[in-house]
Amino acid sequence: MALTAPEREPRTDADENTASSVEEAFEALSAAAPEGWRVELIEGEIHVVPPANGEHEEIVSELSGQVRDHRRDLGRFTGVGLLVPGASPTGKVVPDLVIAPKGSFSDQLEYHDPGPVMLVGEVTSDSTADNDRGPKLRGYARAGIPFYLLVDREKGHVILYTEPSGERYTRDVGVEISKTITLPEPFGFDLDTGEF
Repeated sequence: MALTAPEREPRTDADENTASSVEEAFEALSAAAPEGWRVELIEGEIHVVPPANGEHEEIVSELSGQVRDHRRDLGRFTGVGLLVPGASPTGKVVPDLVIAPKGSFSDQLEYHDPGPVMLVGEVTSDSTADNDRGPKLRGYARAGIPFYLLVDREKGHVILYTEPSGERYTRDVGVEISKTITLPEPFGFDLDTGEF
């Protein structure tokens, strides 16, 4: 689907800064994106992501539900924007699922500091899998997000990344989809991927 950016005043500044140009393009595409489409800026590249399919949303719903069943004190957010430092000039991403204390995003901002985030979850799609396995993995680690749960539908497994250090997570545990994977404290329960 073609997206049309809104009209902008021409720039006459000869020293136009690349980060500013990328930010302006991102803002224009975000404003023009059709309902349900997401625009993300990951490691300096703008990605326009189509709406997720039913299977994808069922998995996100199941993840959210299992967290709710075990930790009613935590908020489960879909569609919340995060500012992930170093992922790009602006670091704007929208994870499939964000787990944080309730009230963490009760302001009017579109993109939030990832400080209160306890876990991000991504469910791969054909159009997002490479970003979920690479740039987002590095960005979430750089942001210091303690847990990154990747449901890789194409490869048929679930990986929990923990202990972020620099651009990487120093530990990861993976299981085939259909098995259980332990979410350690502060979650303290086994996630049943057989429900996916």
